[in-house]
Amino acid sequence: MSVLFLIISALVLIYLGLGGTVATVVLVAATLAGMAQDDWHILSILLGGGLLALAMIILHADELRRDKLSKPLLGWVRGQLPKLSDTEQEALKSGSVDWDGELFSGQPEWSKLLDAKPAHLSSEEQAFLDGPVETLCAMLDDWKITHEDYDLPDKVWKYIRENGFFGLMIPKEQGGKGFSHTAHSEIVMKISTRSVSAAVTVMVPNSLGPGELLMEYGTDDQKQHYLPRLANGEEIPCFALTSPVAGSDAGAIPDKGIVCKGQWNGKEVLGLKVTWNKRYITLAPVATLIGLAIKVYDPDKLLGGDDNIGVTCVLVPRDTEGVHAGARHLPMNTVFMNGPTWGNDVFIPMEQVIGGQEMLGKGWTMLLECLSIGRSISLPALGTGAGKVASLATGSYALVREQFGRSISQFEGVQEALEPIAGYTYMMDSARLLTAGMLDRGVRPSVPSAVLKYRNTDLMRVVINNAMDVVAGRGVITGPRNFLARAYQAVPIGITVEGANILTRSLMVFGQGAIRCHPFIVDEIEAAGMDDEREAVRKFDDTFYRHIAHTTRNALRALVLGLTHGLAEPAPREGNIGKYYRQLARFSAGFALLTDVTLLTIGGGLKARQRLSGRMADCLVQLYYASAVIKQWHEEGYPDDQRPLVEWCLQTCLKDLQAAMREAVINFPVPALRWPLRILILPLGATGLNGPDDRLGTEVAATIVKDKPLRQRISRGAYFNDKPDDALGRVLNAYRLANETVELRARLHDAIRNRDPEELGGIDMLLGHQRKELVDWACKEGIVRDEECDKLLEALTALYDVIRVDAFDADGLKALSRCAKGKRKVVERPASDDQDTESVLPEKPAGSGNASTRATKTRKATSSKANGRKA
Repeated sequence: MSVLFLIISALVLIYLGLGGTVATVVLVAATLAGMAQDDWHILSILLGGGLLALAMIILHADELRRDKLSKPLLGWVRGQLPKLSDTEQEALKSGSVDWDGELFSGQPEWSKLLDAKPAHLSSEEQAFLDGPVETLCAMLDDWKITHEDYDLPDKVWKYIRENGFFGLMIPKEQGGKGFSHTAHSEIVMKISTRSVSAAVTVMVPNSLGPGELLMEYGTDDQKQHYLPRLANGEEIPCFALTSPVAGSDAGAIPDKGIVCKGQWNGKEVLGLKVTWNKRYITLAPVATLIGLAIKVYDPDKLLGGDDNIGVTCVLVPRDTEGVHAGARHLPMNTVFMNGPTWGNDVFIPMEQVIGGQEMLGKGWTMLLECLSIGRSISLPALGTGAGKVASLATGSYALVREQFGRSISQFEGVQEALEPIAGYTYMMDSARLLTAGMLDRGVRPSVPSAVLKYRNTDLMRVVINNAMDVVAGRGVITGPRNFLARAYQAVPIGITVEGANILTRSLMVFGQGAIRCHPFIVDEIEAAGMDDEREAVRKFDDTFYRHIAHTTRNALRALVLGLTHGLAEPAPREGNIGKYYRQLARFSAGFALLTDVTLLTIGGGLKARQRLSGRMADCLVQLYYASAVIKQWHEEGYPDDQRPLVEWCLQTCLKDLQAAMREAVINFPVPALRWPLRILILPLGATGLNGPDDRLGTEVAATIVKDKPLRQRISRGAYFNDKPDDALGRVLNAYRLANETVELRARLHDAIRNRDPEELGGIDMLLGHQRKELVDWACKEGIVRDEECDKLLEALTALYDVIRVDAFDADGLKALSRCAKGKRKVVERPASDDQDTESVLPEKPAGSGNASTRATKTRKATSSKANGRKA
C-alpha cells in the first residue's frame, strides 16, 4: 500500500500542479500511511522508502540529481530533439508567443484571452475608412480593370499615392499615416470586396515591401531618405524573395552578393556585386525601389570574417545599371502588378544594405519577424473580404431568385450551402481580429500568422465554392454583371502565395509551433546546444523535470476530462458557453500530450512525418479559431442574436478538432502507442461531437438572407452600394426592393394562382421581361393600388435584371481576338549577359543611384501607363 499511496498522491499533486514543500509533506505522509496500512511490513518499507527517496531526488534540485540523473538524460535528449537547420534556428528566435502558447500548454487560462486588449480602430482610422477608402472603392470598376485596362486606371494610381495608401504603417513623423495593424487589415479587406487587384496593390507596400524592414531595421539615414518617399508614393517598392529554384524553401535562395569595391556616385566604395533571378514579385513591373533577399559572400576577406556571411536584405534602385524589371505575370486574371526581376553583377554600396553593413547576414531573422506581420494581415484580410462579399451577394441572390414558385433560400439544399458561407465568414473575421489585436499589442505572432494565412485562405475557397453553387449559371458567365468571378479566380492565389498551404499546414504550423510555443522545449534545445557542459546540465536540470510533470499532468487531464466530458474543468460563466470552454480545455490537454509524445518518439524525424504534422496543425487551427470566436463574441458583449452563429462555429470547430485528433492518434507513427493514446485522449471514443444539427444550420443560413442587423454584422467592413448598374449593387438593389414589396408581390402571385383558369389566359403567355404588361393587368384588376404600381414595376424589373447574364457581340469578340494576337510577348532572362533582353518596358537609362535622378524616374514610371504598367 505504501507504493500505491505514493503513486496516487504523486499523480494528484501533478494534476493539481503542486510541488515544493507541499509535495514533500504529502508524499512523505502518503508513504507513511501506506506503510502503516501494511503493518510496517519490511517489503512495504523497502519499496515505499526506495520510491520515496527517488521522488525526493527528482523533486529537489541538487548536485546528486544533476550528476546521476540529469547529465545522462541530457545525452539521451540530445539524440531525440529535432535537428534544426540554420533557418529553423533563426525561426525559433523570431516572433513571439501569445495565445498559441496557452493552447500548447494543455491548460489555457481563458482570462488571458478575454482580458487581452482587442482589435480597435481610432476615430482617425475610421474616418479614413469612411472617406478615402470609400472613395477609392467607388472609383474601381473591376471588369474594366481586369478585361480592358489590364491595370488600375491612372486616376486610381494617382489617388492611391496622393492619399497615403502606400504609407499606412509608416510613422507620421516620416510622412505616413501611422495606422494600427487593425486599420491596415480593415482597409485591405474593404478594398478587396471591390477589387482584388486594387487590394493587393495597396497591401504589398504596407506589409511585404521594404517599408516594414526599414522601419524595424533601417539606419537613420535610410529611414529619413526612403520612408517619406515611400509614404507619398514617390517611390514604389517591391520585395523579391522567391526564385525559380527556391519557393517555399526560401532559405535555399541562390541569389548572391559578393563583397567588393566599385563605383557609386563617382567614388570608389565598398559594396556588393549582386546577381539575382526572382519571380512572382508583386509590384516589380512598376517598382522604383527593389528590395532583395540574397546570400552574401566575402571571398576576398574584405570584411575580415567568414567567407559565407549569410542571408541579407538589400535595396536596389530600379534605375541602377543592369537591373531588369517590367515584364508581367498575369495571376489568374487578376491584374495587380506582378512579374520577374533579375540582374547580373549589379553593384550597390553598403549603404543599400537594410540596416547598414552591420546587418549583413541577419536578413533571415529580419524577414521572419516582418513576414509574420504581413502574413497576419494581407491574405487573411482578402479571405475575410471574400467571405463578406459572398455573404452579402449570395444571401441577397438566394432571397430574390425564385424557382418552383418560391425563393431558393427556402430550399434545404441551398441552405446547406448558405450555412457555411455565413458561419465561416464569421469565423474568419473573428480570427483576423484576434490576430490583429495581438499585433497592435506588440506581439509578433509567427505561429498564429501561419495558422491564419493557411486557414483563412482555405475557408475562402470553401465559402466561394458554396457561393458559386448557389448562384449557379449566374456566376459562371463572365462579364460586367458577374459579382463572384474575380473572387473565384483569386482563390488559388491566396492558397499559393506567402507559403503554399500544403507546406504551411504540413511543415510550418505544427513543426514550428511544437517547439516555439512549447513551455519547455526551447530551453531544452538551448541546453543541449551549449558548449559549457556544466552550465548545460544545470539549465537542463532546471527544465526537464518540470517538462515531465507537464506531460504527466496533461495525460491525466486529458483522461479525466475525456471521461467527464470536461465537467471537472472550471469555465468562465459569461455567455453561458461553459460546455464549449470545457471541451476546448480537454482537447488542449490532449493536444499538448500528443505534442510531447510526438517530440519524444519522433524527434528529429518530424519533418518527414508530414501527415502527422498536418493533422496536428488541423488540431491547432480548430483550437485557435474556436478561441477567436469566443473572444469576438465577448468583445461585442454577448449579443443574443449572434448565439446561433457562435454555437455553429464552436460546434463545427469541436467536430473537426475531434476528427483531426482521432486521425492523428489512430495513424500515429509508433503503432505500440496508438491504443495508449486513444485511451488517454479519447477514452470514450470519438463520439458526442457531431457538429451543428439541421435546426441550427437553418438558423445560420437565414442570418445572411433575412434583412436583420446580424446580416449587417456578418458583412461589416465590406464596401456597400446598391446602384442598379453595378455588379454587386444590382443584387443588393434587388434585395432591397424585394423586401420592400413583399406584400405587393404576394398579392400579385396569389391573384395569378387563384384566378379563373378560363379568364385572362394571356397572363400565362407573358415572359419574364414583360413586366409592364403584368403590372398593368394587376392595376386594372385592382390587385394593387394605382400608387403602388410604379413600386411594383421597379421591383419586378430589378428582380428580372438580377438574374440576367452578359452576352457579347460576336463580331466584337472577333475584333478583340485580332487585336490581341501577337501582342503578348514572352519575356525570359537571356542565357548569357551578351544577349539582349526583350522587355515589356523600354529600358531606362543607366543611373548611378543619385536620389534626384531616381525621383525623376519614379514620377515617369508611375504617371505613364505606356511606360509603367501597360504591356
